[in-house]
Order: sequence, then C-alpha cells, then structure tokens
Amino acid sequence: MARLALAALAIAAPFALCACGDTSTTNDTPIEVRSEAQDKLSELSAMNRDIAMRRAITGAGFRCQRVTRSGYVTDYENLMMWTASCDDGRDWAVFIGADDTAQIRECKDVVEAGLPACEITAHDSTAEVAEPPID
Repeated sequence: MARLALAALAIAAPFALCACGDTSTTNDTPIEVRSEAQDKLSELSAMNRDIAMRRAITGAGFRCQRVTRSGYVTDYENLMMWTASCDDGRDWAVFIGADDTAQIRECKDVVEAGLPACEITAHDSTAEVAEPPID
C-alpha cells in the first residue's frame, strides 16, 4: 500500500508543478545597492576625495605618495568606479562596493579585463580646485 502511494506521488508531482503556471519573473530591473559612504564620496571636496583615493590605493598594498587627480568614471554592476592618478605616473581604477570595500586595479589592465576604461565623467578633482587669486 505504501509503495502504491509513493508511486502515485512520484507520478503526480510533476503535474502538480505544471499547474503552478509560469513562475518566471518578467521584471528584469536590476537592484541597486548603495551605502551612505558611497554617496558621500561624491560630496567630498577634491582634496578630501584625493586623500580617500590614496588611502584606498595604499590600503590595498600599492604605492602612491600623492594623488594628483581623481574622478568618477561610472557605475559598474553594484560598484562605483573611480579613477586616481598618482604622482609616480600610475593610474588606478578604484571600485567602491556597497559594503565600503575597495578593489584596486591599474588602469592599463582594466580594459583588457573587460572593465570600463578609466575616463573621468564627473567630479574631476583638477576641475574642482580653484586657482588662488592673483594679487
């Protein structure tokens, strides 16, 4: 009797699942996750953003005595992509996650890896620095 019940259940289960209808989602809107720190990075002064970029680069174990230019590139997946140029001539891609972690790559390697190029589209620190008045 138990065997007969199990056999009936095994046969009926696929049909029961078919009765559920189409369960696929049609809403392909990507979910955007942002942290408060990510949003505040855009609000920093050029000098403070350059300092933040330098800390991210050196925190990842790379050398950078001073950031000479930084700026926002684009959003890539759930990461904000920024770029920073150091005084040693190296350019860095800085990917900031919603968990406030940073992933660092040299700009010369990002395009080969299929990532966006390090081209500043907003918040260019060199454009935000005001020239001192001439007396």
